[in-house]
Amino acid sequence: MSIPTAIVTGANSGMGLATTIELARQGYRVIMACRSEKRGQRALEEALRQSSGSAAIELMLCDLGSLESIRHFAQSFRERYDILDVLVNNAGVVMLKRQETSNGFEQAIGINHLGHFLLTLLLIEPLKAAKQGRIVNVSSGAYKAGKIHFEDPHLHKGYNPIKSYAQSKLANVLFTRVLARKLADTRITVNCLHPGAVGTSIGVDRNTGFGTRIMALVGKLPFFLSPEEGAQTAIYLATSPEVAGVTGRYFYQQQEQQLKAHATDDATAERFWTWSEEQVGLRAAERL
Repeated sequence: MSIPTAIVTGANSGMGLATTIELARQGYRVIMACRSEKRGQRALEEALRQSSGSAAIELMLCDLGSLESIRHFAQSFRERYDILDVLVNNAGVVMLKRQETSNGFEQAIGINHLGHFLLTLLLIEPLKAAKQGRIVNVSSGAYKAGKIHFEDPHLHKGYNPIKSYAQSKLANVLFTRVLARKLADTRITVNCLHPGAVGTSIGVDRNTGFGTRIMALVGKLPFFLSPEEGAQTAIYLATSPEVAGVTGRYFYQQQEQQLKAHATDDATAERFWTWSEEQVGLRAAERL
C-alpha cells in the first residue's frame, strides 16, 4: 500500500509546522515547502522529533514570492512523485508597510494568493492522479472586510495592512470557489477555512528585538489559539472522510460556514481568476 503524499506551504513555523507534524503522525509523506533553507531545516528536525524519527518528512525550497521558484518547485515535485493526495496552501503574510515580491506584486496578494494560485495549477495533474485529491486553502475571517481593488490590485495608492490582508484573504475564497467549479468533473475537492485567531509570527519582523517581544507576549494571551489548535480545521479538511465529497466550501472550527454575499459573486470571481492567470503568466497548456 502506497504512502499518501501531502505538501504544506509555509511549513517552517506556526500552523504549517503543526499541520506537517499531524499529517506525518497520520501516516502521510509530507513535503515541507519553505522559503528559507535554514529555518526549514530547523523545522524539519523539529517535525521529525515530534512525529517520531521514522516519519516520512522532506524539505523542498519554494519561495511563493517568486514565480520562477514556484515553477522550479512544481517541476521538481512532479519529477519525483506521480501522485499528490493533499495540498495545504497555508503560507501567509501580513505586511505593515507596502512591499513587493521579486515579480513586482504587492506582497500579500502576491504570496497569499498569486503564489498559491500558480503552485496549485501546476500540481493539478498529480492531484488528479490521487484516489481523492484535496486542496485546502487557509483563508481568514478577514475576507469579510475584503474587496478586490481591480483599479489598483497591488495597492500602489492608499496602502494599509488591513486593506491588503483582507483583499488577499477574499482572494483565497474566490479562488477556492472557482477552482472547485473547474474541477467538478474530477476527484479533486477544494475547500478553504478560517483558522481562528492564532498566535503565530505572521506579519512580525523576527529579526528585531521588538518583534521577538511581540511574539512572546502574543503566545501568552489566553484568547489566541495555539498553532496546533489553529491547524485543526486544515487537518480535518485534508484527512477526514466526513468531507470526502465536499468541495467549494468555507469552514471554521470544522464546520461549514455561510459566506458573505460579496464572496459568492461569481462575476467578480471569474474576473479575478482571469486577472490572476494574466499576472502569473499562465501558459495555455496550464489553463483549466
